[in-house]
Amino acid sequence: MLKKKKGRAWLVLFVIAIMALSSVFAWFVMYVFEGENPSLVVRPLPEFLSEGRTFTLEAGDKKRGLRSLRATIDQSGRKAVVFEKDFPYEGLFNKDGIYKHEAEFQIDPTALNLAQGRAVLEVQAFDHSRRGGGDGNRTLLIHNLIVDTIPPSIRAMTRLHYVNQGGTCLVIYQASSDTHKSGVMVNSDHYPGHPVDEENADGLHLCYFAVPHDMDPKAEIMLWAEDEAGNQTVASFYHRIRAKRFRSDRMNITDKFLEQILPYFSFLTFDEQDTSVERYLKINNELRERNHETMRKIQKESSPKQLWEGVWMRLPNAATMARYADHRVYFYSGEPIDEKYHMGVDLASLANSPVPAANHGRVVFAERLGIYGNTVILDHGQRLMSLYGHLSSMSVSRGQDVERGDVIGFTGTTGLAGGDHLHFSVMVNGTHVNPIEWWDAHWIRDNVEEKLSTLDNR
Repeated sequence: MLKKKKGRAWLVLFVIAIMALSSVFAWFVMYVFEGENPSLVVRPLPEFLSEGRTFTLEAGDKKRGLRSLRATIDQSGRKAVVFEKDFPYEGLFNKDGIYKHEAEFQIDPTALNLAQGRAVLEVQAFDHSRRGGGDGNRTLLIHNLIVDTIPPSIRAMTRLHYVNQGGTCLVIYQASSDTHKSGVMVNSDHYPGHPVDEENADGLHLCYFAVPHDMDPKAEIMLWAEDEAGNQTVASFYHRIRAKRFRSDRMNITDKFLEQILPYFSFLTFDEQDTSVERYLKINNELRERNHETMRKIQKESSPKQLWEGVWMRLPNAATMARYADHRVYFYSGEPIDEKYHMGVDLASLANSPVPAANHGRVVFAERLGIYGNTVILDHGQRLMSLYGHLSSMSVSRGQDVERGDVIGFTGTTGLAGGDHLHFSVMVNGTHVNPIEWWDAHWIRDNVEEKLSTLDNR
């Protein structure tokens, strides 16, 4: 009886041992032949490849560790290896192997002699699993891209481009069909161009650009074009900048003036210890800059089509109180405290005079604008806009179309106005230019209309 019990015990132990060995064996098989693919991330994944570019590769495998990484660029069956790295199996169960790896590789279409057109980037990661006949689990990333290293072409079609400091100029140019965006560069400032018609079959564009009042007459002005791949072309064209002199003006800041205007800016937060002069300086500097940033953002809403026609209208029966680009030096108690340039023309007529739209356009702004008070901004198309500031009230709303001469508001004293008047500005892509040019029928005919008329004869 005792022998039978001992035999059964040994049998149980044997079965348990077999089961344990089977479990270990099953675990070992599952571990060695595990089927989880490595992780793989490649950045960036651009649509176009126009020049040598650096790519970042991040790969990992939590279970068996990385075996190898390989990246190739394939074009019409011709493959070039751009990155390759192997990771040896080290230590028991690859304990000392590589489980995560980051690397960079470059693809230079010129060095690899890639042709223009489609190409395929393939990146592979293998781990140390024994699956796949011992090759391991594989993660494959495939990304299609277009090799484009040829920049677009661009040339001016108009011949004479005379522009005043503080003035506006129009150039008509032709860009190749692969052009994605184009325009004029004035030093580092970009002025976008616009197709002359919706079909744009002949690639003709026009662009209004400005030369700021304080820019060197020897400024570099170039046509520029860029395709979807990011290839850029710049081309020179004949132009001449006429130097201009602007006035200086002394502005006396009195306590009475500060008492008059500071309550209007009660919506601003000041430090309790700020004096009236310090508050005024914050308004004249910090708030002014925020207002101009708002104007620059609004320019992006401009219509690609010309909305205006003919000479621009000036506030009727109004005296000029301040001119464009006046250099203002501000004095308080006989001491200079600040200086600014006046970016418009101040026009004064009777108090609360009706203000006409300078030309046809669309209202893109009609609300309070800091130092300019109640302000209306009209879009005249192709990045041309006009601004009407210090209004006592506004007669239009955002999105409304207006005709030349329509009343858009009434003159007033809102903002930093010392008396009832209209502040009138003209902007080209956010750059303030001299409004006098746009009031001059002769200037418009010579500098705009005659150039546009060449499009009718094409």
